[in-house]
Amino acid sequence: MPQGQEITDIERQEIHQVFRKVIDVMQPNMSLEDDINVQAAFEIALEAHKRQRRKSGEPYIYHPIEVARICLEEIGLGPTAIMCALLHDVVEDTDITLPEIYSRFGPKVGKIVDGLTKLDGLYNVESAQAENFKKVLSTLVDDVRVVLIKLADRLHNMRTIDSMPIHKQLKIAAETDFIYIPLAHRLGLYKIKTELQDICLKITEPEIYKEIEAKLENTLTERTNYIKDFIEPVKDRLSEEGIEYKITGRSKAISSIYNKLKSKEVPFDEIYDIFAVRIVADIPVGKEKQICWAIYSIITDVYNPIPERLKDWVTTPKSNGYESLHTTVIGPNGKFVEVQIRSERMDEIAERGFAAHWKYKGVKSQNNVFDAWLDNIRGLLEDNDTNALEFLSDFKTNLFNEEVYVFTPKGEMKVLPKGATALDFAFEIHTDVGSRATAIKVNNKLVPMGYKLESGDQVTVVTSKNQRPNQEWLKLVVTGKARAKIRSTVKEEMKALAEYGKEQVERKLKNLRIGFEDNIDFLVRHFGYHSRVEFYFGLYKEEFNLDFKKFVIEAGHLAVKKADEVEDEPEKEKVVKKPTKKLENKSKIIVNGEPGDTYEFKFANCCSPVQGDPIFGYLTATQELKIHRFNCPNASRLLANYGYRVLKTEWEDDPRGSFNTELLITGVDSGVGVIQMLTNEISNNLGLNIRALSIEGNQGYYEGKVSTFVNNKDQLNLALKAIQKLEGVMSVVRIEKTLKTDESNDTRKA
Repeated sequence: MPQGQEITDIERQEIHQVFRKVIDVMQPNMSLEDDINVQAAFEIALEAHKRQRRKSGEPYIYHPIEVARICLEEIGLGPTAIMCALLHDVVEDTDITLPEIYSRFGPKVGKIVDGLTKLDGLYNVESAQAENFKKVLSTLVDDVRVVLIKLADRLHNMRTIDSMPIHKQLKIAAETDFIYIPLAHRLGLYKIKTELQDICLKITEPEIYKEIEAKLENTLTERTNYIKDFIEPVKDRLSEEGIEYKITGRSKAISSIYNKLKSKEVPFDEIYDIFAVRIVADIPVGKEKQICWAIYSIITDVYNPIPERLKDWVTTPKSNGYESLHTTVIGPNGKFVEVQIRSERMDEIAERGFAAHWKYKGVKSQNNVFDAWLDNIRGLLEDNDTNALEFLSDFKTNLFNEEVYVFTPKGEMKVLPKGATALDFAFEIHTDVGSRATAIKVNNKLVPMGYKLESGDQVTVVTSKNQRPNQEWLKLVVTGKARAKIRSTVKEEMKALAEYGKEQVERKLKNLRIGFEDNIDFLVRHFGYHSRVEFYFGLYKEEFNLDFKKFVIEAGHLAVKKADEVEDEPEKEKVVKKPTKKLENKSKIIVNGEPGDTYEFKFANCCSPVQGDPIFGYLTATQELKIHRFNCPNASRLLANYGYRVLKTEWEDDPRGSFNTELLITGVDSGVGVIQMLTNEISNNLGLNIRALSIEGNQGYYEGKVSTFVNNKDQLNLALKAIQKLEGVMSVVRIEKTLKTDESNDTRKA
């Protein structure tokens, strides 16, 4: 971290005052020893960061203090976590060493701070970002506080992200969306998850964010009055029953509204369940379920319920510990209102997640909902052959939002992510059961191993001691536990076959009279493999020709001949260089701050950027530059996993050019004139060239896809607004796709 002006005496006084507020909140529940240690951690952090400032110009020490406050007040952590939050950057960014932390604060604090410290930037890894994620996440099974502090750290960075340049904001938002938001969800930190989602939307879709925010502000009085009218008859009935409660009304988060706008393809005014009411009852633990259902009965006596919208997470809590009873009813004026019913214990767990769960551990007789999940993470970590990118991919599947509930033949319930297969279930029972599965029955009917399970299915697994997983099984599973075990077994077999390849290399190097250890890693890198085993296996499978004529020997070491240096350069080294093949026309992009350069590039089909969209360049394994929008469905995965291939990319000032974009238009099919109306508006009134148009009508409804050319984002937005105003048009949106392209599959040669 760059050094700046040392903090002044006035700033130091203000810093102590801010820290004092944190201490005042902690002290009622803090021992004298904890008080001394927290003060010591603060003084060490203050001294270590005294010459460092944030991008905003304020002293850096405000950041660890705020992270500590979030851990204390918003997550509910204790003194040990507060110490670690204060110290979380000192080893990485200052002269303080990890042994010093261990010596002063002991092994518990030392281990957590170690988990929070990023890997050395010089560490030779395929993806430093993925390795850092793996390091942090690997501590989860030992001490979840590492991950909770990391989430607090990310939350404060996102809250203060405005001082960062926009391209860095977009990259940080993509990382947050890819791993931190699903992680916050999985740990039950609903408020943090929602806030991170809103900030990401504000960065990636600022215009949409402002539009929804303005509409919420404009309708605030109307919504407040509506919720008040809705609540009144419910309050009277609850009071009659003698139930102690508090009842609040709220609107959905901006990001939640945006997701509904996209998924439902309806305008803001037609999102009926934008209203939500929460009833939190003061209930003894033994009567929680009974009284929650009693409140549900009162609600549905007053208002008509929508039966299919009933969600019972009181009887069967979510896998992240969330407990609540949800129903949607038809309120006054025919508007849909979501009602959440829960106890105070359930409410604290819903708001504070994992940390609050441990406060109540043992209160209910049910098993700890996190135990099975942590066991899965342990299983992933035990697979030493899994690289960081594979681990991150497997871990992501354990952060699922939706789940299915399936049963063993004896009636034991298993919770799996939505989309899990019969083979996933077999591995969920036990890795040996999954590895030896030969046939699977669902509801007493034989099904393919890749059969997608549904809630309520009862699954029976038939095994054989002669069965072994193979590479094709990876296509039949989605859970990290199953993928890790299959990959591990396949790699064991690969290691055995790789020995034949290793013998070939040893023999050839011996004939050249040069050392094996001195040259093997050079060959692995040169041919683009991650590891020696993969290189040996590739040689055994004859994936390449080990031709030593390409090399020269210099002081006992292999080197590339000068004439072949560019052609045969390892792909990892190519990443930092420009593609050499040029286009005939000048590009309209600036890459890494170099205007006017010519690059071989393509606009990604998944998001079809147009002039004015925030963009980034992604260098594929074939050295082709793909231009993506930052809000592309594939962006978060690419930026989080392959950050070393991402190039800072901007548009040139010249607005001329034609960009293909696809629009999805839905509306009321009046039977005549729809095509003429659309083509007249797009071609004649807007002056745009239509590349392709297709419309299908069915029972009074039509859906049309239009491919057209625009010059820039302003022209596109103008077209979207103009089409939206046409008679009978319900919605018009840009088409986005999640594609399995070379970006998704070029993980072997990185």
